Amino acid sequence: MSSRHTTAVRRGTAGAALAALITLAVAGCGGGGDGGDKGEGKKQIAVDSRTGKKPASSTPAGPEPRPSATIGEIKGTDGVVVTLTSAVRDKGGFVTVSGVLANRGEKPFTSLTWRSKETEMKSQSSVSGASLVDEAGKKRYLVLRDTDGECLCTTGLVGIRPGESRAVFAQFPAPPAEVTDVSFQLPTMPAVHIKISG
Repeated sequence: MSSRHTTAVRRGTAGAALAALITLAVAGCGGGGDGGDKGEGKKQIAVDSRTGKKPASSTPAGPEPRPSATIGEIKGTDGVVVTLTSAVRDKGGFVTVSGVLANRGEKPFTSLTWRSKETEMKSQSSVSGASLVDEAGKKRYLVLRDTDGECLCTTGLVGIRPGESRAVFAQFPAPPAEVTDVSFQLPTMPAVHIKISG
């Protein structure tokens, strides 16, 4: 075999190897070939090398996260704020009120004053004393209890530090279907009018 033929074979082999490497590199940058997140490769490419941040785009890749709606807010003493985000009626005959408790004050907060006055109630740091009031129908609905005597509500609200937030909920018997406007009340806090959905 001549040296010219050997050089041509070596060049052909090197060219094939280089083409294979380029193909692998391109496939690796594309992402999504294994059925995973197809946008992952695009997200990595879309980062500005100077700032390390994703540049603004007029056509976002997906829907932006929407903040929770606020249906009511209760401001108490010492910077304690309860923001209610939903009051949903379900088919089982219940209404679940959900929200966020935020300590915007300067000292830790424990919800001892929000508990029910029932002596058999197990949790001492809960929202078991909450109620829904149908003012037009003159009826008050208390937080439901389970068979162990615990409330169907958030418990363990102890030592919430300044700047800390906790998700809270309480479940009540549902008022009649035609009742949608009620008042949500927590002991020692002002009442807030909310609307039941569902």
